[in-house]
Amino acid sequence: MKKDLNEIAKYEVAISKKYGKEAIQHPKSDWTDEKEEEYQQQIRELHQKEIKYREKNEKVEVDGILVSKKLFSRDEDRVCPVCSSYSFELRDNVYMTKFDCCFKCYIQWIEGRENRWKSGWRPTKKGIKL
Repeated sequence: MKKDLNEIAKYEVAISKKYGKEAIQHPKSDWTDEKEEEYQQQIRELHQKEIKYREKNEKVEVDGILVSKKLFSRDEDRVCPVCSSYSFELRDNVYMTKFDCCFKCYIQWIEGRENRWKSGWRPTKKGIKL
């Protein structure tokens, strides 16, 4: 089928009137080396953002359950080694760092007896009431 060049020209004129001359120009007519370099830089930045997003939302399997990996990178030691309770309390961070236990265990087993704790004494599992 032969294209009617006059009909194509009519369409181009109508599109140009409605949307402007840029709508009928070839995309490469305005393209320069600077624009190409800027475009390539934007592609690299987008790629880096995608990598960070994937890492942030990556899931790992723990006992058959998918858990966000970012939960493991911030506060790994949220379980008290003494009473095995899991804590979301901010005050437990201090005691976990200094005494390797939660606030409740600090009050029950360490307060006033820091030297004994630092020397290595720990309560027996029988002595700990869960």
